[in-house]
Amino acid sequence: MFKRLSDLNDDTVTVNIEGEDVQAPVGETVAAAVLVHGLGYTRTTPLSGAPRAPLCMMGVCFECLMEIDGAPNRQACQVQVAQGMKIRRQQGVGEEYA
Repeated sequence: MFKRLSDLNDDTVTVNIEGEDVQAPVGETVAAAVLVHGLGYTRTTPLSGAPRAPLCMMGVCFECLMEIDGAPNRQACQVQVAQGMKIRRQQGVGEEYA
């Protein structure tokens, strides 16, 4: 579905997306990394549980909310990947607010 325009070079970090270690270029956003990884959706809605995925990629729509390093409601399109980062789909409003 999504792919990077160029191959990965040596300047990468390893992040964990839903339990799987993945290589991502330094400077890439979490949203871009999960889209390339083929995760499908990043969160579910609080009311119906419908899946949602990144849309605007600039921090306006809030469809990309994810749990990053244990913190819910992080805008994945506004956070750059970092070595060892743990990224999970967010279910509903997130654990912090449940």
